[in-house]
Amino acid sequence: MLILPKRIMNQIGRHALQSYPFECCGLLAGHIREHKRVEACYPLTNTCRGIKSRYDIDPREYLETDKLAQAQGLQIIGIYHSHPDNPARPSDYDLRHAWPAYSYLIVSVREGLIADAKSWMLAEDEQGFEPEQMQYEVTQR
Repeated sequence: MLILPKRIMNQIGRHALQSYPFECCGLLAGHIREHKRVEACYPLTNTCRGIKSRYDIDPREYLETDKLAQAQGLQIIGIYHSHPDNPARPSDYDLRHAWPAYSYLIVSVREGLIADAKSWMLAEDEQGFEPEQMQYEVTQR
């Protein structure tokens, strides 16, 4: 299960809307204990230019962000990205680039509005994705 504070979901939603009609992307950081708990999100630059329905992350930016998260006592537990005018489910491209154990939070943006958000995990056989339960949390932080 992915536990996601509403304030972080709001940050991700704003990033998705600002990037529309292109995909946004970023990293989810937090802790894995009984469940995955997101403590921070880090918006990244989508380096996939000219294709609206695809994202790529610069490996150097990933490593820099991972170091920042570690300095804050967090670990990278997933990736978020948006699907402009498409459902919040993984594409074939997403499957080819997925890593085991990560949560993949996908935000569907339709006509400039957030339509849906779902989390997924790569299946054990790595041939597809399985839905991951998501719980929104209202925090005072």
